[in-house]
Amino acid sequence: MDRRSFMASAGVAGLAATAALGKGEASSGASMVTRGEAFSMKFAPHFGMFRHHAGDDPVAQLEFAADEGFTAWEDNGMGGRSIEEQERIAKAMDRLGMTMGVFVLNMGTAWGPHFSRNNADDRAKFLDEARAAVEVAKRVNATWTTVVLGTREPRIPLAYQTAYAVESLRRACDILEPHGIVMVLEPLNPRDHPNMLLAEMGHAFQICHAVNSPSCKILCDLYHQQATEGNLVDNFERSWDQVAYFQIGDNPGRCEPTTGEIDYRNIFTRIKRKGFTGVLGMEHGNSMPGKAGERAVIDAYRACDPR
Repeated sequence: MDRRSFMASAGVAGLAATAALGKGEASSGASMVTRGEAFSMKFAPHFGMFRHHAGDDPVAQLEFAADEGFTAWEDNGMGGRSIEEQERIAKAMDRLGMTMGVFVLNMGTAWGPHFSRNNADDRAKFLDEARAAVEVAKRVNATWTTVVLGTREPRIPLAYQTAYAVESLRRACDILEPHGIVMVLEPLNPRDHPNMLLAEMGHAFQICHAVNSPSCKILCDLYHQQATEGNLVDNFERSWDQVAYFQIGDNPGRCEPTTGEIDYRNIFTRIKRKGFTGVLGMEHGNSMPGKAGERAVIDAYRACDPR
């Protein structure tokens, strides 16, 4: 699934529809679903993943996911929602005891050479995005926000481009760090996203070490990393002190675990044994349509949950 599609669809505000909340309803309309046993890790679905069960209303989708045992959520496009919608979602998540995962900080600077050419206007735009992200994060109780470092500038050596990116990120940390907000840099695979400045875990590790701030860490998207370089366990263990967030998707296809080549049961076990207690975002599509496809997603996570 193309990340641009994720960003565009996630940025649309939820429709105000009355949604079914689960497997059955009492005559009064209240849900009769008993909340399922919580997953042992903070797997985080996104809006739209369970819409056939829960309807289009975002709060109903949160309630359905909580009933199924999910304790976290992520929304790439949270910053594009209205303040009223953000507050409504945050209130529901607080009531349900759910942790907010990532939203994308830099929708406007994620796809061009904005980090690669040492341009003052590019940097100013990114820092404005960081300031806006602080307000969104406060509103929705978020700790992590995704940063994509855009494309490479073909006329400038990579070492210089890396240094320019480090300088922009350091300045963003000056904005984020006082609020305890962590931007997580996401390497994207060159098959789906050619010519991105950041594709490999080692490069992300180098950049985060150079920035040297608790507000600049790595988002290890296991789908992207399997497509880019494989060697998943070795790469996230070598980078462990800089990894703050994971995202999930099997390869090929970018659908739920068990649909591709990644041994997610083993991966999750390794991550859990390392002591990771953060969020693992389910940034993938469903391999089958409708309610059956949504149930297949839930069943796959049950099968891979390392209890």
